[in-house]
Amino acid sequence: MQDKNEVLEFSSGEQKKERNLDYKTLATAYLGLFIALALFLPKIYITNQIYYISREIGDLSGKRDVLLEENRELRLKLERMKYKNQILDPLILQ
Repeated sequence: MQDKNEVLEFSSGEQKKERNLDYKTLATAYLGLFIALALFLPKIYITNQIYYISREIGDLSGKRDVLLEENRELRLKLERMKYKNQILDPLILQ
């Protein structure tokens, strides 16, 4: 029984010891973290910028299409007015 208590005291003494990180391990971990951030943050930033610019391009493209369609309608309306003014009005006046 005494052997059992000695083993138990020895193992509990081992468990009570604190094991801290040494400076070299901590510096290596911080260096790894810094390198990972240095590699991935620019990629994330560029990807986000491409996304927002492509959204703006899509919006502008949609507005351009609407304006082109409106321009076509206005040209047709102008042609009808010219036709009415040049062809039909002189016939009515006679």
